[in-house]
Amino acid sequence: MIAFEDSSTPPAAAGSLATVQRSLGDPAITYPLWPPLIAGCPATSTDEIAYPVEVDYAYERVEPELFERAAGRRRGLERWAPLLPPLLAPGLGEGDTPLIDFGDGVYVKDESRNPTWSHKDRINRCTVSAAVAVGAPGVVVSSSGNHGASAAAFAARAGLPAVVLASTGAPAAVDSFLNAYGATVLSVPAEARWGLMREIVDRLGFHPLSNLTGTHTGHAFGPEGYKSIAYEIHAELGVPAAVFVPTGYGELLFGVWKGFTELRRLGLTDRTPRMFACEPAAGGPLAEAMRVGAPAAHVPVGHTTAYAIDCSVGGYRGVLALRDSGGRALLVTDAELASARSELSRQGLWVEASAAAGLAGLRGHGPIDGPVVCVATSSGFKDLDTGTHRSNPVEPTWPAVERRLRAAGLLS
Repeated sequence: MIAFEDSSTPPAAAGSLATVQRSLGDPAITYPLWPPLIAGCPATSTDEIAYPVEVDYAYERVEPELFERAAGRRRGLERWAPLLPPLLAPGLGEGDTPLIDFGDGVYVKDESRNPTWSHKDRINRCTVSAAVAVGAPGVVVSSSGNHGASAAAFAARAGLPAVVLASTGAPAAVDSFLNAYGATVLSVPAEARWGLMREIVDRLGFHPLSNLTGTHTGHAFGPEGYKSIAYEIHAELGVPAAVFVPTGYGELLFGVWKGFTELRRLGLTDRTPRMFACEPAAGGPLAEAMRVGAPAAHVPVGHTTAYAIDCSVGGYRGVLALRDSGGRALLVTDAELASARSELSRQGLWVEASAAAGLAGLRGHGPIDGPVVCVATSSGFKDLDTGTHRSNPVEPTWPAVERRLRAAGLLS
């Protein structure tokens, strides 16, 4: 094993059994846990491909009771603290989202129930904790959607200033979130965000919560928060046959997969689910990487309603999750997303178009023998078209109401 030493003194572990950062490009290479690597593995990355790192743990020290159901246990991410990076920033009650039975063996994990209405709250509890741990004067994130809103909330909770580089077309609801949390919002052309984020990191010393590399590596600690989705699914359902995940950069896909592999490693199950990445057909960098056998790929991106996952570049994490689970990358059209979103709404779940990609992928794939989980990532309040549809007023008389009820099929 190759180990790189660092003189940094890690802060208090906060119940964490995290030990090192391990290269996904070469698992024999490890780095100290601190500071978090924000640009992937320096030993294996090249100008063309950046390989991420993951957090490793002292798995032999995990108490079996961690996964037992018991009244009065800690809730949210604190429950899983031994298998997460140190949670040194205060939380907002993230996690413990419902698993909803849609019938016929299909379940929906509704991540819109998190504090800022998306799955990103799991990742930002970990990344903002890293910023607190290294004494950063603030955080910076490039996002026009869920990630920015969540980062701003957790930064506010931790007492850190946040700078959010958002494109000019950000949804109104997200802009309201950002300003309510006191973030400094810089609306700039989308292509300018990454360079400006690097400037803020270099000049102000802010901790970056977004990707800084040509192919996606993201924050070293981020996907660890997503593992808790797998833990929660297992606690309620056991191990499903498959998990269908809306996929942009692939961090969520990898995190859920890693959570199930840890459950197997700890002897709590002898199997893992197949993972399905559900990307917009207008892009699909992970599908392209799988097609050509590359660790990551760049693709052009056309117009799609799934703005939250319309990524032009992928990362190696997603490739690993699909390859090692025997899964596939699925491309879903806007029409399929709209159909899946309508199906979710008819069951009482209102999600943004991107969040419906998991169910759209399942419906396009066809039935799978065994329970299947579709992850729904965020609330319909986050979508670009929210607020554009208004109900027509009706005259407050019975004849007018009767006509409207008849038109709706409620009267014969």
